[in-house]
Amino acid sequence: MKVTDLPKHWQEDRKPAERTHDYNLRLPLEDAARVAALAEMYPGRSETDILNDMIAAALDDLAESTPLKDKLKKG
Repeated sequence: MKVTDLPKHWQEDRKPAERTHDYNLRLPLEDAARVAALAEMYPGRSETDILNDMIAAALDDLAESTPLKDKLKKG
């Protein structure tokens, strides 16, 4: 999924995702406010959902379009 596809994805029904690893993430205040604003715009998505989707989309993007693609491909 591309980052630009996320707003449409967030409008769809939320599907439960398996979470197998926890991270502690510190964001600059401005970025945290932007994530909070997205969660307000998409009330069916938590800030955690938003961040998970954004990270997954960024990793997918890197896996498709960079020399890292062989190391980052799924599966």
